[in-house]
Amino acid sequence: MGNCLAFEISCDQVLNHACGCLFGDQNYILMMEGNLEALENTMQELEAKRDDLLRRVVLEEDKGLQRLAQVQGWFSRVETVGSQVNDLLEARSAQTRRLCLCGYCSKNLISGCDYGKKLAKKLNEVQGLLSKGIFELVAAKGPAPKVEEKHIQTTVGLDTIVESTWNHLMSDGRRSLGLYGMGGVGKTTLLTRTNNKFLQLMSGFDIVIWVVVSKDLQNEVIQEQILVRLGLDKECKQKTEKERAAYIYNNLNRKKFVLLLDDLWSKVDLNKIGVPPPTQENGSKILLTTRSIEVCKDMEVDETMEVKCLSPDDAWDLFQKIVGDQTLLKSHQEITALARKVVEKCCGLPLALNVIGKAMTCKDTIQEWEHAIHVLNSSSLRFPGIEVNLFSVLKFSYDSLKDEKVKSCFLYCCLFPEDFQIEKEELIEYWICEGFIYGNGDEDVAANYYQGHDIIGTLLRAHLLMHGDFSNNVKMHDVIREIALWIASDFGKQKETLCVKTGVQLRHVPNDINWKVMRRMSLVSNKIVEISCRSFNCPNLSTLLLQKNKLVNISGEFFRFMPALVVLDLSENESLSCLPEEISNLGSLQYLNLSSTMIKWLPVGLKELTKLINLNLEYTNQLQSLVGISTILPNLQVLKLLCSRVCVDDRLIEELQLLNQLKISTVTVDDARILESIQEVKQLSSTIRGLCLNNMSAHVVRLNTVALGGLHRFIILDFKISEIKIDCCKSKESNAGISPMCTSSQGFKHLSIVQTFELEGPMDFTWLLFAQNLTYLSVRESLSIEEIINREKAISITNVHPDIVVPFGKLETLDVSLIAELKGICWNLPALRTTLKNFTTIDCPKLSLSY
Repeated sequence: MGNCLAFEISCDQVLNHACGCLFGDQNYILMMEGNLEALENTMQELEAKRDDLLRRVVLEEDKGLQRLAQVQGWFSRVETVGSQVNDLLEARSAQTRRLCLCGYCSKNLISGCDYGKKLAKKLNEVQGLLSKGIFELVAAKGPAPKVEEKHIQTTVGLDTIVESTWNHLMSDGRRSLGLYGMGGVGKTTLLTRTNNKFLQLMSGFDIVIWVVVSKDLQNEVIQEQILVRLGLDKECKQKTEKERAAYIYNNLNRKKFVLLLDDLWSKVDLNKIGVPPPTQENGSKILLTTRSIEVCKDMEVDETMEVKCLSPDDAWDLFQKIVGDQTLLKSHQEITALARKVVEKCCGLPLALNVIGKAMTCKDTIQEWEHAIHVLNSSSLRFPGIEVNLFSVLKFSYDSLKDEKVKSCFLYCCLFPEDFQIEKEELIEYWICEGFIYGNGDEDVAANYYQGHDIIGTLLRAHLLMHGDFSNNVKMHDVIREIALWIASDFGKQKETLCVKTGVQLRHVPNDINWKVMRRMSLVSNKIVEISCRSFNCPNLSTLLLQKNKLVNISGEFFRFMPALVVLDLSENESLSCLPEEISNLGSLQYLNLSSTMIKWLPVGLKELTKLINLNLEYTNQLQSLVGISTILPNLQVLKLLCSRVCVDDRLIEELQLLNQLKISTVTVDDARILESIQEVKQLSSTIRGLCLNNMSAHVVRLNTVALGGLHRFIILDFKISEIKIDCCKSKESNAGISPMCTSSQGFKHLSIVQTFELEGPMDFTWLLFAQNLTYLSVRESLSIEEIINREKAISITNVHPDIVVPFGKLETLDVSLIAELKGICWNLPALRTTLKNFTTIDCPKLSLSY
């Protein structure tokens, strides 16, 4: 009886199940084919949204932000659902073959019902994920380090005053200290050394905040730097000055902080900024630098210290280190005596000693040294706010530049904000389009870049430019920038030809501009939202820099009368989605930068820009298509599409081959077959400087060091592979993933930057041995990675390629984060400390730094 009863219940269940499938509100079998099609389409939409969101996340992470947990959770759910959907779609053909009675029933009723039910449930889940994939913010600041180390050059004669500054600042009775002294005396260097000293001796402080105040004092700018350091900048983006002050006050009031204020020109009302006054109770400290003791008094500091010039002995020691023994001791015996006269003219100013020292490094005749002394003695020009001797030295160094084009390149650098990290490649492209650098024809594009790097090297050696925080950046000392601005305006006689208002919170294009004589305008790093419909007659304007604003709309009238404009930079205007058709009036335009904007379509009017040779569309995650680019802009020499939504396909390969003048490109690829095709087309592969592999799945990806020999930057996003193999030439593969017959390859000799996000499959990055000049490496969320360089594989490679030496010999920045299985970096990790400037590791629980 028991068995009979069980059988009856089972039959009832089967019957109810079948009836529910066939006659219920949801006929899963009847809806199967429709749901399959809907699931496939919805999943494609979900994957497209995931890719768009990932581009946004990568862009934010490039700025040092960390993705939000809710965003990462959404990515993980999409990954899981995607796998489940693939399983359902793989069973598609088997289930649909069983359908009968016009799709109302299945030959395997139970299996068909279950499959149909899972299908409907998964469709609802995918639709739900699609609707939830909308995020206003995708990343935010992670926990701020207590101290941010600052790069500093070798110093002479500062040890005593560094110790004195530290002791005075840390004294129990003092809350604030003001350092004052003339421009170029080394105040910022002293502040930098004090900042870095907190790395070893935090003394219980919660955070050290560095703020550059500069001449154009703006409370908003100061607040923004503090908010960025506190990780509150996104949260306070739309707040008023008073509201931001409240945020700063509430945060710092709970902390024991050190505030370092560099380059004050007038009193800063810290109450309006939101900085709580340091007291003995809270233990906080304020250290500031200024050129005027009066500013120290206005700031009511507890104590002031003058930063004095170097003593004659220290000045001579510094000068000797810069010029070198080859010139001073191994040339004519009288040069040493003349050199001491030059040092006297510098009056112990480190900036002057550095600049004049660099200028005299290769001067090995008496006549050259006599000439230098004569020029320094006879300079009649005066610059307000700069010591006469310092100005004469800097002017001499400028006059010593080898030709006019180098001088023009130097003066162009003053268009950027104070302390701005200027990207070398971008700077060179400006110079090329302005005509400072030129070759003998289209084939000289690469030579132009080499010439640009040579000029940058000249300016660095002359100490007129400084090395930036990374090897691909440079920056300019604030004193040198002031003088460059003055020289660029013909020593103040033609101030109206140059407008440089950077980082001063402008919300509109200034009204007090003489557009008829204006030649170059830089409004970088402001808050301009809209450029109105008013038109300006600008017959001489050649450069217009509007990057890093808040632009949403640009009136077509604005571009109507700019016939001489050759450089237009609109990059990092993250809400700019379209350009006016009137851009067609810019008949002389050669350089157009739209990177990191929301541009969806290129205006039809671009086809009128027959002189346009450089188009930057990197990180344009809304750009729909580049179909017809070879017809619209046939003269392009540089086209950049790194991390763009536009991926290279067969059609775009054909288009790019039609660009006969194309010499430099960056591309995004999402198909392994397309990557192979690109490497087989020498005309195209030889132009590639940047490569992004995005949302790609493949068993093996091959990178050919010959085809991609010009690669500078390599980015991997959302990547599923088993192995990356390096081909040095066309021959059979070896187990190490390299070509065994090619023993003299230099690998990717130009590759300096590698970034990976969400790489799945490989257990190591040993192939990076082929990137011997790598300076920046970031590996994030690569689930399978156990070590960056595997020693056994490395030995296998170096046996075949003896020219490849130890890994990461030039690495400056290393970021390994969110890698659960990572155990080690490489066997020579201690040796990296000689070159490594920045090392970040987050959530790598198995990582051993003694590896």
